[in-house]
Amino acid sequence: MATMTSWAYCRRMGSTKVGGLVKQWRHQRSRSQLDLALSVGVSPRHLSFVETGKSRPSPELIEAIGIHLDIPLRDRNSMLLAAGFAPRYRQTSLDDPAMADVVASLRRLLDTHEPYPALVLDRHWNVVLANQGASAMLHGLPDELRTPRPNVFRVSLHPDGLAAITANFDEWATYLLRQLDRTIAITGDAELLALRDEVHAYPNVAALRSALDWTRPAATEQILIPCELTVGDARLSMFTTLTSFGTPRDITLDELAIEHFFPADTATTEYFETNTQATT
Repeated sequence: MATMTSWAYCRRMGSTKVGGLVKQWRHQRSRSQLDLALSVGVSPRHLSFVETGKSRPSPELIEAIGIHLDIPLRDRNSMLLAAGFAPRYRQTSLDDPAMADVVASLRRLLDTHEPYPALVLDRHWNVVLANQGASAMLHGLPDELRTPRPNVFRVSLHPDGLAAITANFDEWATYLLRQLDRTIAITGDAELLALRDEVHAYPNVAALRSALDWTRPAATEQILIPCELTVGDARLSMFTTLTSFGTPRDITLDELAIEHFFPADTATTEYFETNTQATT
């Protein structure tokens, strides 16, 4: 497949003022004008002029603001376009030959985690790569939850998905819903907002949310919140880690995350090792 460089997501930014975007991201990160101005090396007066549209920021200032506000590369492009500059960051498909080494490394990372599940996720928490352990978790789910791509929140929270076998659904779902809220707060992504509306409408999630005290901090008696799945007569307990690329200069890589599932107890370790030996 040829290199896919997509700026379509930025077309709507043509009538948006860059100053408004700067102000929006600054508020989203809870930073004052003075604090941000000192961080990027300009006067508070100049930053104020940028936000009100009296001054046009340079591409270098936009980049500095993007770095200090931890703005995703996709949205830095939007800011550059809104200021009248060309985008700096490309978006390359994982199918492109330029990504071959990266994809090969990702597959090795997933394979070396066998027999435990591991996934590569995109910006919207859709599964783009999975090892055999993860594929086994998704096996048997309804087609509508697996196509065109499984989504972690949809698969985990839908009553016909993994929610049906999640022994600690209230605890695990609460973690997932807070993670979804956090991701939306970081990205402001419209598709994630729509996904949140969707999962909030699931009857099991709606019942959970109505009973939750969202102002109460999460329980602290455990060092980690596990995902506990009932598979046949076994009860599997796993915790997860999320890993991202450290120095991405491409939008696709900037938005990828690798999720690894680890056994949280000896019984889960033995289950995976026994079942792997039985199938080899």
